[in-house]
Amino acid sequence: MRLFIAINFDENTKKNMIAVQQRLKAVGQGSFSRPENLHLTLAFLGEVAPERVAVIRNLMDEINVPSLHLVFDHVGCFQRNDGDIWWIGLEHNQGLFTMQKELHRRLTDAGFRLDNRRYSPHITLARRVTLKREPDKNALLGAPFITNVDTVSLMLSERVNGKLTYTELYSVTGGSR
Repeated sequence: MRLFIAINFDENTKKNMIAVQQRLKAVGQGSFSRPENLHLTLAFLGEVAPERVAVIRNLMDEINVPSLHLVFDHVGCFQRNDGDIWWIGLEHNQGLFTMQKELHRRLTDAGFRLDNRRYSPHITLARRVTLKREPDKNALLGAPFITNVDTVSLMLSERVNGKLTYTELYSVTGGSR
C-alpha cells in the first residue's frame, strides 16, 4: 500500500486552487493535479505493509492536531529536466510545522523511513510543466486566500482505471481525542 499523511481541503479552498491552475494552464502545459487530489502532504510513507496501518493510526491518534489558519500567499516551481513542478505555497505557520515535526518524529521512532529534507509545505498544482511564456507568479496566484483546517488524514495512493486516486483511510480531527 502506498501511503501518505495529509491535510485535505474543503471545496471552496479547492476552487481557489483550481483558479490558480487555470491561470497556469493559460501559459503552459503539463500534467495537472485533479481537483480531488489537491492536498498538503505532512509525511510521505511510501510502500507500507497493510498490517502496519494500525500502527500509523495509533500514532495519528497521539499527535496534537491544532486548528490551523492557513494562508496561501505565493506560487512557485521546482525545476526539473523533464518539466517543472508548479505549486502553491503557504505563509509560515508555526502550528503546522510543530505538528508535522511531531508526526515525523513519532513515525521515525516507530521504524518508518521518511525523507529527512527540510519540510516545505506546498500544494502541487502540476508536474512536467513546460511554459509558452514566463508567467508573473503574483498574477498566477491572484489574491492570497485562506482556509481553516483541523483534520489530518491517512491517504492511500493508487491507480484506478489509469487515474492517480487518493482515498482517505483514516482521519483525526483536533479535539476529538
